[in-house]
Amino acid sequence: WPALWSAVWPGAAAAAVFGIDDRMPLPDTLKPLQQSIGVMFNVRARTLCSAFCVASHVVATAGHCLFRTHGETPARLKDFWFARNYDAVKDYSPIAGYQNGSVAQNVLAGATDLSVRPPIAATRDWVLVRLARPVCARRALPVTTLSPAETEREAKAGHVFQISYHRDFTQWRPAYSRPCEVKRDFAGADWSTIARDFAEPELLLLHTCDTGGASSGSPLLLETPSGPKVIGINVGTYVQSKVKVENGRVTQRYTADTIANTGVNAAAFARLIGAFQEAAILTSGPPLRALQERLAQRGLYAGRIDGAYGPGVREAIRAYETAEHLPVTGLATEALLARLDVRKATRASTH
Repeated sequence: WPALWSAVWPGAAAAAVFGIDDRMPLPDTLKPLQQSIGVMFNVRARTLCSAFCVASHVVATAGHCLFRTHGETPARLKDFWFARNYDAVKDYSPIAGYQNGSVAQNVLAGATDLSVRPPIAATRDWVLVRLARPVCARRALPVTTLSPAETEREAKAGHVFQISYHRDFTQWRPAYSRPCEVKRDFAGADWSTIARDFAEPELLLLHTCDTGGASSGSPLLLETPSGPKVIGINVGTYVQSKVKVENGRVTQRYTADTIANTGVNAAAFARLIGAFQEAAILTSGPPLRALQERLAQRGLYAGRIDGAYGPGVREAIRAYETAEHLPVTGLATEALLARLDVRKATRASTH
């Protein structure tokens, strides 16, 4: 019985609610948080997700909101905008690089080709987006990382909650999902089964915060003595679909069971936020061509030397960063080019 996962897509009519719908307007004590949360939208593609500030120029959201999932055609990145505290303040920004064609270099994603079949890529369904304007200045939410055991313990104590936009609940006003469970074992799906279904399951947060359309990309928050901190990103819903197989063919499909909502542990992206905010991105042709040449000389890039940043360049950079034990970003930066130049000069001097 294979398990299938599908995200709660913008525009979906159904909400993933567990038991009684606990969503409610923000209590007064949490209303300041709405200044740090907004929506990532693309009018042309009719896409809408929640997103939240993590640095002055950087927001986080679910990766599928920008790239969709495997087999689907992604929307144009230059058409995306972030609207902070949507419909309450007029503080919008496109993605940095929209004017010079370098938008792709200002998006850092866990993956751009997300599998919805086992191994499900839910834990790679995150993205950091650098904005053209500092709309998040002085409004970034602090991000902290917890182990699975720590997260489950905090959830049991009632300290984990969610704030999100929902299409089916007080539209254009963020809602509060009351303290919810985060755990590994659920009715009908123990951890051994779940771990087989997901890539990098150690980064998975299975939770029961009630969600609706447009809630993908919303922050999962931990109440602490110093105020709320982000511990993850809500990205979708985990559904097990049971089928009957006879002679190697599916002969009957049964009603799918919703197990829990899925989130990405902040450990997947937290340490990249600062470097991403400060990175000097290569935007013009000659430096990018030089970077392509250096990567090709190392046998990591086999594409055209054309000064264009695309999937081939991104994957070559990721391969280099992995081999050098660097944070894996796939970003074309001045620092990366300088590092490759130094390594090239060092090798030349030893021959």
